[in-house]
Amino acid sequence: MSTAYVDTSVLTAIAFDEPGAEAHARRLENFTRLISSNLLEAELRAALAREDLPFQESMTGRIDWVLPDRPLAFELATILDKGYLRGAGLWHVATALHVSPGPGSLYFATLDARQSAVADALGFPVPWEANAP
Repeated sequence: MSTAYVDTSVLTAIAFDEPGAEAHARRLENFTRLISSNLLEAELRAALAREDLPFQESMTGRIDWVLPDRPLAFELATILDKGYLRGAGLWHVATALHVSPGPGSLYFATLDARQSAVADALGFPVPWEANAP
């Protein structure tokens, strides 16, 4: 069973039909399970609303939501020791770290270069190359 934590950047690229969108969608289909923080839904809905596009439930239909039951202070500090991320990106990586049973057990799907570099430094396999910052 392969699981990927999905960052908002991937679903936004697919929703806006950016270059590579079809390839991103196919890559996601290769995973048996997709997980994310429910922050993804808020970010995706905001991006769509900004462009006056509708949100469709199918956009997040395969996502299993991760809802941490404790503060993620340890994960946040661990990540910031590897590199700087802004708030939302930091939260996504912290959530993935929170549920990851060990290095390499969970893929981290993002198109954000900085987030990708930090996830890689933490031992997450990154399934495709991220965009330059």
